Amino acid sequence: MTTQTEKAALFRRMHEERRAFVMANAWDIGSARQLTALGFEALGTTSAGLALSLGLRDGVGEVGRDETLANAHAIVRATHLPVSADLENGFADDPAGCAATIHAAIDIGLAGGSIEDATGRPDDPIYPFELAVARVRAAAEEAHSSGSDFVLTARAENFLHGRPDLDDTIARLNAFAEAGADVLYAPGLPDLRSIKAVCEAVDKPVNVLMGLDAPPLSVADLAAIGVARISMGSALARTAEAAMVHAASWIRERGTFVYFRH
Repeated sequence: MTTQTEKAALFRRMHEERRAFVMANAWDIGSARQLTALGFEALGTTSAGLALSLGLRDGVGEVGRDETLANAHAIVRATHLPVSADLENGFADDPAGCAATIHAAIDIGLAGGSIEDATGRPDDPIYPFELAVARVRAAAEEAHSSGSDFVLTARAENFLHGRPDLDDTIARLNAFAEAGADVLYAPGLPDLRSIKAVCEAVDKPVNVLMGLDAPPLSVADLAAIGVARISMGSALARTAEAAMVHAASWIRERGTFVYFRH
């Protein structure tokens, strides 16, 4: 059995190679096992995929830390691959709370995890700059003092919350890097130009989100501009649910089962 420390060290090396590997996002034990069997090198969890499976809303506090960590633990146990968890905003506004979440994440065997600067409050969606940096710093100090080689990803969420400010996003990512983040991530970047701008402006590995609403770019396109890691968020979970709804709707509306022959 590969230990958490060994998985984390492998996960860190994968980022250092800067070769644009794909981290597939699982939402339960079954999807984790399927994605492992398909030959992916690492798995991520997905807060939106978990919320979807539970019939809850993502990003507004309906799925708590305990449920998130329990889901991540199940995925860790279902695969020999390194797993990085979507830890949302650390399930805390304060830096100490973020550090506590990272401590718990390491305890359940995760190789990495992300902390975002989104508050979960629609009226005030992004943490102020200095507080956002302090939260990442506390998470990084916890991760790096653990001796586990845990890979901390810091997320700047502007583009997911109606704030398409590339300059502020890059400033936040650079500040997160200085605070100790190992990987930088700005989900929702709209095109190759903005992704390239981020990669050129920072000196840490960059994760890029691809999926249902992402620009039509290939792994090779992203590798060519310096992307280190590609994740898919809830895209696979949403695709699976859409296929189920389509099949069930066919049966309900047409009264036949020939859909399954397609």
